[in-house]
Amino acid sequence: MPDPVLLVLDAEPSPRLGRLTGRVDVRYADAASLAERLPAADALLVWDVASDAVREAWPGPGPRPRWVHTASAGVDRLLCPELVASDTVLTHARGIFERPVAEYVTGLVLAFAKDLPATLARQRERRWHHRDGQQVAGSRAVVVGAGPVGREITRLLHGLGVTVALVARTARRTIHGVADLDRLAARADWVIAAAPLTESTRGMFDRRFFGLLQPSARFVNVGCGASVVQADLVDALNRRWFAGAALDVFEDEPLGPESPLWDVPGLLVSPHLSGDTVGWRDRLSEQFVALYERRSRGEPLPNVVDKERGYVPSADLDAPGGLDALNA
Repeated sequence: MPDPVLLVLDAEPSPRLGRLTGRVDVRYADAASLAERLPAADALLVWDVASDAVREAWPGPGPRPRWVHTASAGVDRLLCPELVASDTVLTHARGIFERPVAEYVTGLVLAFAKDLPATLARQRERRWHHRDGQQVAGSRAVVVGAGPVGREITRLLHGLGVTVALVARTARRTIHGVADLDRLAARADWVIAAAPLTESTRGMFDRRFFGLLQPSARFVNVGCGASVVQADLVDALNRRWFAGAALDVFEDEPLGPESPLWDVPGLLVSPHLSGDTVGWRDRLSEQFVALYERRSRGEPLPNVVDKERGYVPSADLDAPGGLDALNA
């Protein structure tokens, strides 16, 4: 019997799959060759997570892999109606990025509170400029998105003495419903967006929302770029409606040098790096190999995405009637 075919939508550096040698026929594809090679694959590893190739190639003719795993936390670049309707199992890299993203958000909160961007700017100018910083302990944060990333952010901010309200579409025990978001955001010092991209979250942070924030508030997005109406954010910051923002994710990446975001006052732009720490690719490879071996033994896979919802449901938050779209 021939070895099962594992197709890798590749990107440099390639995944480390040495433990599968001799047991799996590993083949590689790029965006141009993916559609041609999909029908022969038993499983697909989406290593090039910045590509839309899966969404574009999946509707084509022939059989499709029974399992797709993406080396990312989000799945919106993969989903198309044909994949959603199929019996293909979709998993993602839950468990790899939560702590790094939460550390990054915590670092941003501290940097904003202590005005580190201005301190670095004054140092470059060789200018002594004393001012008062903000005490983080006792401040208020709203974290939008009650999945693993949002909950880890909440945990770390609690450690700094921040009062945190975790928000999902509907209330779940200690979690606020989205109906409370406006009220909570209007009193918050920090608003952290950590929700996946779904129809419910697309464009949810817009001119109306930014108009709710108090002048001293900061907004941070580590969830999905398309949840923010970029033009509305730029306008709100230019008008000084609130104190500042930090974006690590964008609807179109990478940002070109002509993007207006580079020059917006009070905006910190980072190149989608909040979850990437030294060794992250090795950890992704190890996770996938462990999942592959588990599947080979006939064991159920963890991290299975509900393709209709676009995220992995959180069992501790689920309830009759279904999870809300922010619980991931």
